[in-house]
Amino acid sequence: VVGAGSIGHRHIRCFLATKRTAVSFVEPRDEIRQEIASLYPETLSFASLDEVTDWNRFNAAVIATTAPQHLAHAAEMLERGLNVLIEKPLAIDVEEAEAFLATAEQQPKIVAVAYVYRANPLLVQMRNALRSGEYGRPLEFIVYGGQHFPTYRPAYRETYYRSHEAGGGAIQDALTHLFNVGLWLVGPMEKIVVDADHKILDGVQVEDTVHVLARHQDGVMASYVLNQHQPANETTVTIVCERGQLRWESHRQRWRACTAPDTAWQDFSLPTPLVRDELFIRQADSFFNAIEGKAVPLSDLRDGLQTLRVNVAAIASWRTGQWQSIDNYCKGS
Repeated sequence: VVGAGSIGHRHIRCFLATKRTAVSFVEPRDEIRQEIASLYPETLSFASLDEVTDWNRFNAAVIATTAPQHLAHAAEMLERGLNVLIEKPLAIDVEEAEAFLATAEQQPKIVAVAYVYRANPLLVQMRNALRSGEYGRPLEFIVYGGQHFPTYRPAYRETYYRSHEAGGGAIQDALTHLFNVGLWLVGPMEKIVVDADHKILDGVQVEDTVHVLARHQDGVMASYVLNQHQPANETTVTIVCERGQLRWESHRQRWRACTAPDTAWQDFSLPTPLVRDELFIRQADSFFNAIEGKAVPLSDLRDGLQTLRVNVAAIASWRTGQWQSIDNYCKGS
């Protein structure tokens, strides 16, 4: 695991929890490296990649540095023959990501992007129901989400979050997950217009509130609303189809279906509630399954690149006040 900040620490813990691997990590900050090494004495720790001498011990790397560093570190790991899981967002620069894609696709290794919502079994169930055709084609895609960011990420002022150039702000930090879910459920986004603002988060100036209108493929109309300051921690994703509607409610750990007016929702849930680490453990297991040829990555490099294009288009739309075509952020456009 390259980088042992908040998300890197979670990856260390969750990859160990799979019981399928030994884990080492790289972290240049002495205090953090020593703290994590003491929590997980079975790990090896390094202050830099230069300290690693025996690369033959490794099969894979997780890139959990800041977004501008992702692709350089991922490229180095690929050159050393490792499979790679890259934290979201894939990068902040589309041209850099396209160049990396061209190189990575020449390698016989798995490259995945850590959009962890795809590891949620309830979302998987709802996607399977959608793809069954029972509800007809999707017409609308509606997302609402919010949480009190300082409660869950109290150090946000001192992290990458405070700067767009480091991969921060609500669009690149949180909304990107939901853009990726939209791609997964109803297909690629074609155009987007964004209104965003910094409303309340203390100590930063990046946006903490975002309202989006978009169009996905086949004319699917979409809206995304997200803030990072409300008290309730909740996310809902609704798909209105020709013959009914589907809704995932993350905070209630269920998905629902309604197929006729004035009838009750049919609810689907899991036998036991999910805990947050479970999604990351499932993501780690899926990554191993892809390495072993048993599955495809949950979110592959092309999906990560397409989501990056949406991130960049969203920020451009906010800054210009205009609709943005996602195709304008493809190579040669």
